[in-house]
Amino acid sequence: MKIAFVIQRYGSEILGGSEYHCRLIAERLAERHDVEVLTTCARDYITWNNEYPEGTDRIRGVTVRRFANAHPRDIEAFNRYSDWIFNHAHTREDELQWLEQQGPWCPALIEHLARHHRSFDALIFFTYLYAPTVLGLSVAPQKSILVPTAHDEPAIRLGIYSEMFSLPAAIAYNTEVERRFLTSEFPIRAVAEETVGCGVDLPQQSHDRRGPGKVAPPEGETLADAEAPPAEAVHGRWPAQSRGAAFRARHKIHRPFALYGGRIEKGKGCEELVEYFSSYHDDGGDLTLALMGVKLMPLPEEPWIRFAGLLSERERLQALEAATVVVVPSPFESLSLLALEAFAVGTPVLANARSEVLVDHCLRSNAGLFYADRDEFVECLKLLAADERLRALMGGNGRAYVRDHYRWDLIMGKYEKMMGAVRQK
Repeated sequence: MKIAFVIQRYGSEILGGSEYHCRLIAERLAERHDVEVLTTCARDYITWNNEYPEGTDRIRGVTVRRFANAHPRDIEAFNRYSDWIFNHAHTREDELQWLEQQGPWCPALIEHLARHHRSFDALIFFTYLYAPTVLGLSVAPQKSILVPTAHDEPAIRLGIYSEMFSLPAAIAYNTEVERRFLTSEFPIRAVAEETVGCGVDLPQQSHDRRGPGKVAPPEGETLADAEAPPAEAVHGRWPAQSRGAAFRARHKIHRPFALYGGRIEKGKGCEELVEYFSSYHDDGGDLTLALMGVKLMPLPEEPWIRFAGLLSERERLQALEAATVVVVPSPFESLSLLALEAFAVGTPVLANARSEVLVDHCLRSNAGLFYADRDEFVECLKLLAADERLRALMGGNGRAYVRDHYRWDLIMGKYEKMMGAVRQK
């Protein structure tokens, strides 16, 4: 089959969010199909400036066709307009103006799709929010699959989205939580609906890859067979061959640590995370807080904070393996690859209870705790830092959860089924 993905930005250095999710799916489908990605020249989602060159590129086996945006985003003007439109009566034309101000505004991409959609067997749109999806879905809805990556937020209440959700022939939800929300709010008319999510690799584990206080049993052993960590790890030191040692050495992290990965910004809960972690530290906690990703907010100069920067996929895996706990502070998630990747390497998660998706992951997996306020954050983090056996049990549970629900063969089978459904229409 020939498949087109439509996404607001795309690149191997964009790690996290719907763009990363889209790339993972596109690369896997490209192993069996002719895959092309239609996207903009933007690298930065704040301004949507045209940073990549126009034209075609080849990224990890996938053809990527980029189109220049008509103009960048004025984020301050957009925020003012958003405040107005979310709180006042307005017209459909006002909403379309809001959509253009939000960006990326790329008429050239939509024009290309209108001219060439007949050459594709399926069109897969990632993320409900942006103009390439809102406008692109109307081009050939009968062969379109929408991956909404949606959660409850003010923008989704705009009328343009009610129209949009009625268009696609198929919808691939990330979680049952997202599915319940969207089907209760919108007139879904898709002929195929499936809760899909994203595949996650399960790294091979061995005894010499255990990190500080990690006791995830190898495949085939029961949780009761898990060994205690080496004595060196209990006292904050661990052998050089232990898992994650390269990450700790590179970033001079000499004690157990909590890890966050993704966009470092207030909207992802990072400001609150730093505040809560400061309270944990003031209350006697001795974990370091490490953050990896793109820094979009200032971080305080504190001895217990380490900024690791934007890491390669291999380094991300090392960081996840090395961490004592992975913190997911975002109140808005439709899937959370960060949580699933932590589960896959046997690292327990501490998640924001305001995200129904994250709470659902924790409850179904028994591999994470969740907090509703500062005090709960501090107590949960203390518990996870101190209780090695609990971390071992949660780590094994997390790997089992990924193995049962997020293996790549399961995810790809669902995509093949949905693409077959829209091809037959």
